Amino acid sequence: MNIEDEIQVKFTDERFKAMINIKFTANWLNAIHNKTLEPYGLSLAQFNILRILRGAKGEVLSVSDVRERMVEHSPNTTRLMDKLLEKSYIERVRCEKDRRIVYVRIIEKGLSLLLEIDDVLNNMDDEMQHISIEEAEKLNEILNKIRK
Repeated sequence: MNIEDEIQVKFTDERFKAMINIKFTANWLNAIHNKTLEPYGLSLAQFNILRILRGAKGEVLSVSDVRERMVEHSPNTTRLMDKLLEKSYIERVRCEKDRRIVYVRIIEKGLSLLLEIDDVLNNMDDEMQHISIEEAEKLNEILNKIRK
């Protein structure tokens, strides 16, 4: 559906319309992903943290490194990690040289959960199915250009 029909606004500036369309679409995608993650008791931000830690392939990452890699930067990353720790998906590792530095690592239970979620996400109707690979490449190019 057209963004102007979705939010019932007539835009006069195409760049402003594009910005609103990006934000609206991002929120729409987040809602779908949040609903998918709900049965697992995870927020989108927690899921993002687990995926970042899985990408570290068993190595520890500092909390600040995780925060920098997050898709949506969150001021409460430590609290999100506390919840993942309580659920036994990650573990904390203190730096021996500087006790103020805290590292985190995903553990087996977190990896197993991600595998289960991956299966669900891979079997869902893909929200991006309505665009071709070429269109996706062009969209990525445009989005990268906006952030320059």
